[in-house]
Amino acid sequence: MTSSRQDALARARSHFDSGDFRNDLERRIAIPTESQEPEKRPELYRYLLSEIGPWLRCYDFSIELFENPDSAGGPLLLATRHEDDSAPTLLTYGHGDVVRGIPEQWRDGLDPWAITSEEDRWYGRGTADNKGQHSIIMAALAQVIETRGRLGFNAKVLIETGEEIGSPGLEAFCQEHVDKLAADLFLASDGPRKAAGKADVSLGNRGGISFDMIVNLREGSRHSGHYGGLIEDPGITLAHALSTITDKRGRILVDGWRPKVVPGRVTEALRALTVDAGDAALVGPADWGEPGLSPAEKVLGWTGFIILAFITGRPENPVNGVQPDARARCQIRFTADVEEAALLPALRRHLDEHGFPQVEIRQAGHAVFPAWRTDPDNPWVVWTQKSMTETLGYCPNLVPNSSGGLPSAIFARRLDLPVIWIPHSYGGCRQHGPDEHLLLSATREGLEIMTGIFWDLGEAPRRRGS
Repeated sequence: MTSSRQDALARARSHFDSGDFRNDLERRIAIPTESQEPEKRPELYRYLLSEIGPWLRCYDFSIELFENPDSAGGPLLLATRHEDDSAPTLLTYGHGDVVRGIPEQWRDGLDPWAITSEEDRWYGRGTADNKGQHSIIMAALAQVIETRGRLGFNAKVLIETGEEIGSPGLEAFCQEHVDKLAADLFLASDGPRKAAGKADVSLGNRGGISFDMIVNLREGSRHSGHYGGLIEDPGITLAHALSTITDKRGRILVDGWRPKVVPGRVTEALRALTVDAGDAALVGPADWGEPGLSPAEKVLGWTGFIILAFITGRPENPVNGVQPDARARCQIRFTADVEEAALLPALRRHLDEHGFPQVEIRQAGHAVFPAWRTDPDNPWVVWTQKSMTETLGYCPNLVPNSSGGLPSAIFARRLDLPVIWIPHSYGGCRQHGPDEHLLLSATREGLEIMTGIFWDLGEAPRRRGS
């Protein structure tokens, strides 16, 4: 009897309902892969060598472990299953590292290194970001193999362990191993859906740059009674400099920071999109940010400016003195419609024009990730939407780019691939904080979505000339 797409989807549902998927994820959550903690580096290797590698070998993937070309980064694993030179090749990706567990901040009864089930939620560090999501992809590949007896395409699974520290070395690794990573399509899962109950197809990400604004006027503080009102106060100067960047309701005023043109297809997709923060406390006031834009346009199609920290003196132990310096750590989030290299020079011009030449701008490390957006009309995007619609019974949201950082540009530019993300988390998942969790309903549906896509990819046309 010939197996069908419906057989594969039924197997995926059974894999989830039986508890097998949870068992796999529970083992992975138990490994504390905190990439920010140097002493946890052995756990990064354990995750790849003792968990992911052996699991994929059971499905005839060959496994290679690579040291990171950047000493700051963690190891990478590449698993390859090659079936037919004439078949399309998929490259998928995930990251095995997580942010710090901070167990003392979690609610009583929750442990970041174990799955705790409550109603529609699985709690645990990495459930949403990203162990749960790449586990969905791996499980979906397995369901197709077990149903069909083969994938029907070639697959490459890349798992890195440094995404939470900015993916150091990932771009150099991709550049060095272009042939090993060659594919026809990049498709992976990370980030949250824009609404918990509706699936997304996301085509990239906003970029991010962090930088310091510094006013350093003298050595040491001066008596506030004798010098207050007489000598320049760096905190006041910096506060006024910051206030020129946006108006009082957050509208950006720096020329060169706002997109000059947003493609019509992107605007169309964003205006059709509803963003559900998943938490009532995270719903912004309608008058905050760029006037005339919908919430989706503000967070997905526009530039955001954020003050991450501001300090002058010693807040924990203030003294009666005019302080010598002040510093603010700031961040810009921007889309592919803004030129990244022009952002800080534009700020320099802006500050000079507003009378703040004494404010120094100093970039803080490298950019979070470059901005990227795959063309919404790319044939692979259309194909993916069609597959998901067949599985779900409705057309998924088309999200031109996610709001957060992802390594989309690395895979698009270095490997010349269309980049598509299908997230299976949601806005209220509390990733990067205490009580991180995954929704069971979205996870089960995600397993169906990915199984359907991989089944359809196995029936996709052969390569041209084959």
